[in-house]
Amino acid sequence: MNASMINAMVSMNSLQQKLDLISDNIANVNTVGYKRKEATFEDLLNNSKRQPDSFDQPGRLTPLNFSQGWGAKMTMVQPNLSQGPMQVTEQLTDLAIEGNALFEIQVDGAGNRAYTRNGAFQLTIGANGDTILATEDGYPVVANVRDANGNRVEGNVVLPAGYTLKVEPDGTALGVSSANTINLGSIKLLQATRPAALTAIADNLFTIADGNLVNDAVQEIVPNEDNRVALRQGYLEQSNVQMTDEMTELINVQRAYQLAARALSSSDTMMGLANTMRA
Repeated sequence: MNASMINAMVSMNSLQQKLDLISDNIANVNTVGYKRKEATFEDLLNNSKRQPDSFDQPGRLTPLNFSQGWGAKMTMVQPNLSQGPMQVTEQLTDLAIEGNALFEIQVDGAGNRAYTRNGAFQLTIGANGDTILATEDGYPVVANVRDANGNRVEGNVVLPAGYTLKVEPDGTALGVSSANTINLGSIKLLQATRPAALTAIADNLFTIADGNLVNDAVQEIVPNEDNRVALRQGYLEQSNVQMTDEMTELINVQRAYQLAARALSSSDTMMGLANTMRA
């Protein structure tokens, strides 16, 4: 197999991965809190070749050395955490993040955590019978609460019977009744300091990629005017995918794929001609 066929084949494989990524973005254009995936490509090994000495003829300015590439590969996929449009729902359990931050979700009994921008929460019954704030799939939302001794610990937003939920812009969760108002804790928010370390998994969640430390990828943040982060109750953040951008990118990738396929076909034709030649 000659170099041109290898180059075309490797490039086609990378372009197919890019097509799959664009398809995923388009399929989630209406998914609440979805973040557009972006890919980074790098060249594979480039070799330096030298033409035969007979190539160097009087008056020829072309250098004897030339570079031979071996295509490109996808090296990284990371989410674009830019703000998506806000939609009013007037549901008390719907929360939208304004600014650069993520909700923290408890995904199992072992305490493993995931992160999301999807604030379509609900009130559900926890393992101990409490009414807690959780995702649509039943994963509890992590909050900072006070224990019996008044110490700040991580827990869940527990809403007592007869109270309605109220969430302040700074993340403070309150239980409101006709008689009084109680503090339920503060919804925990984290800011992605290294978005490339986030790996998308099922249920529109992110986890920290293997080999990365949690503290290097995300840092806890308290919403305020200085960092321009706030929670909006009764809103949902929509997907930040722009169909016009995705369709334009799709056309460009399809054309590049067709060009690589044509190069592969041409190389195959030339090899076939060479094999049929007779001295």
